[in-house]
Amino acid sequence: MEPTSMRLLSAAFLFVIATAPALAAPPAGDPASALRVRADVEFLASDGLEGRDTGSKGYQIAADYVASQFRAIGLEPAGEKGGWFQQVPFRRASFDKSPVITLAVNGKRVALEQGKDASLRPSVTAKVRRLSAGLVFVGYGIKDARYRIDDYRGLDLKGKIAVVLTGAPKGLPTEIEAHINASKDRMAADAGAIGIIEVAVRPGRYDPVRRGGRPLIDWVDSSGRAGSTPQGLAVQVSVSEKIAALLFDGAQRSLVSVRSEVSDHARSGPRGFPLRTVLTVDAENKWEDFASPEVVGRLRGSDPALAGEHVVLMGHLDHLGMRTDAKPGEDAIYNGALDNAAGVATMLEAARQFVAQPARPMRSVLFIANTGEERGLLGADYYANHPTVPPQSIVGLVDLDMPLLLYPFTDVTAFGADHSTIGAMVADAARSMSVAVTPDPMPQEAIFTRSDHYMFVRRGVPAVLLMTGHGNGGKAFWDAYLGKTYHSPQDDLSQKIDWDAGARYAQLNYRIARAMADAPQRPMWLQGDYFGDLFDPRGPRAPAPTKGN
Repeated sequence: MEPTSMRLLSAAFLFVIATAPALAAPPAGDPASALRVRADVEFLASDGLEGRDTGSKGYQIAADYVASQFRAIGLEPAGEKGGWFQQVPFRRASFDKSPVITLAVNGKRVALEQGKDASLRPSVTAKVRRLSAGLVFVGYGIKDARYRIDDYRGLDLKGKIAVVLTGAPKGLPTEIEAHINASKDRMAADAGAIGIIEVAVRPGRYDPVRRGGRPLIDWVDSSGRAGSTPQGLAVQVSVSEKIAALLFDGAQRSLVSVRSEVSDHARSGPRGFPLRTVLTVDAENKWEDFASPEVVGRLRGSDPALAGEHVVLMGHLDHLGMRTDAKPGEDAIYNGALDNAAGVATMLEAARQFVAQPARPMRSVLFIANTGEERGLLGADYYANHPTVPPQSIVGLVDLDMPLLLYPFTDVTAFGADHSTIGAMVADAARSMSVAVTPDPMPQEAIFTRSDHYMFVRRGVPAVLLMTGHGNGGKAFWDAYLGKTYHSPQDDLSQKIDWDAGARYAQLNYRIARAMADAPQRPMWLQGDYFGDLFDPRGPRAPAPTKGN
């Protein structure tokens, strides 16, 4: 799972499910299925693949393996040019020499040291950046119609750099807050800004300078468009506490005054105003271009009227590669057995379940192994923006990411289920396997926005991600995994993996995807859902369930 900053699921139907009586231990899975899942995980998490880093030889071996399994299962290639792969064009940007960053304050020029006073993000779209621009404080830098927030109202940002506070007003659901925090650069660009500067909302909370300046990896397509860089936004900077105060020098209010308005009970941020400072940037980037493939297979649907629509099952194939700071004798390989060899292995097993049935599904089903998830959901984002099938044909998605196959799970959490009709399909499928569906046990993690499915949500596609739950001792396993094993070399085959849980997880995800593929009506956003209204405002809606239904 991609590491970004970590909402209680509030839909009534999930409340009903969550308060149902606890279920007994579920029946065991198919032993042959468990062995197949094990075989796939053991290969994908083996030392020889060296952690499957995006663009690495180990990742390519893993991609070749998945493609060969797709063929053996009986899928057809659905990548580019009739093949299994869609090559994602990545670019790594860094600085050959430290960029020159200066701040004009009351006629005086203050030099900012990269990595100490400021951190300028490398650019994958402009090799040379030489510019000067005035600054405008815009509060939290948020524009959101649903919550009636418009920090840009009445401010002229054209050709200016937006100065934004980190975070968001209190009281927003965590999933929505996470989405908003990740969208501030796009909001600034939409307002006409050419740059954005991040200032900590409270001194001492954290040092934003430490977050930037590292080499940046992003996809860049043939038109020059990049995945995580909004068009028109030339500069993304974070600054130290000392420089943050200087930005407000001579303005109508100081940073201390602005921060005094921020409280744990405020539903909006401080109003914005122009600043009197000017930022100048002179920077040259060094670029390294490389490619890494998405692996795409398809099972064609059987219904002439519905086969042109696609349900997607996906899981990310990449992981973190090798440690560069390992001491002699230390384990240097991030094997990623559970994150996410297990997700890809169970996706493969779900594909086998589809093909083994006497009747093909009514809709077509795409199976995708993603690259670049650990780099910021980049492979899924590229595919969502450049699909190998008509974009409007993708109607629903199931994401398999980091199933914790360490115990016989009796419940699952379905992230995203409360946003669309997929939630009812999850509930039916789980019930058929004597598995409970329980609310998000860690809403502060905002997991709905942290995995590959979210790149498709942003394109208006209803999606769900299932995680094994906290029941039957699961909480202790989750706490231990997240505390000691997650994103460490210990996520390897030495763990006591419950392969029967893998077979059951694959079967559950198959049943959910099969219900989506065979339903007379494509998955629909629920009436009034935030994400549906934002990303698919003209799409069909289903009535939101009411308490007791």
